[in-house]
Amino acid sequence: MPALLLAGASPLETLATNKLQGSFGAGTAMITYARAGHVNLREQGFVAATALLAGACGAFFAYLIPAEILRMVMPVILIAIALFFAFKPGLTDADRHQRLSKPVFTFTAVPLIAAYDGLFGPGTGSFFMLAFVLLAGMGLLKATAHTKVANLASNIGSLLVFIPSGHVWWMTGGCMALAQIAGAAIGARLAMRIGAGLIKPLLVLTSTGMALRLIWQAYSG
Repeated sequence: MPALLLAGASPLETLATNKLQGSFGAGTAMITYARAGHVNLREQGFVAATALLAGACGAFFAYLIPAEILRMVMPVILIAIALFFAFKPGLTDADRHQRLSKPVFTFTAVPLIAAYDGLFGPGTGSFFMLAFVLLAGMGLLKATAHTKVANLASNIGSLLVFIPSGHVWWMTGGCMALAQIAGAAIGARLAMRIGAGLIKPLLVLTSTGMALRLIWQAYSG
């Protein structure tokens, strides 16, 4: 996203183009995990549909709500997520206690995070991961696979709103998508090979890095 802003894209063009290239990354990783049996796509229909609709709603409100409000709050939340994954004992690839039933989870946590994705975006993967681990009781690898399904759906929902308004930079997004496809395929295979030993530190690093980037953007003007 910073690269798009530096290239002269408006905030809405940046958000829209980021959804385009992000869809290819999430889709590639999702297919990789599904082929390995870590997520059953046929069972994720309601999750995907809910995330798609909520992502579209979030994108619609992106035209109405100043992003500065979210930009001030998100670093605090992302740092809290990083601390959770860094210091919470027993986070492995094994499933844990499920705090919410699947229907409740699908129609509460999923739409809230997906709407945020359409509205703003940074840290969405971390939020989905936290929800799937803490509320749905999934192990880290399984949560990662399911996160890609929800994230892809929310990206597509957002795109359906942004495309008619002409905010997508198709050529730029297409070039970025090629890198996303390659990176997502490699990353998913490494995650399946190493598991929680790789996923946990990466979550901490990405959440912290995203928080620091948002803070830097806020104070650099």
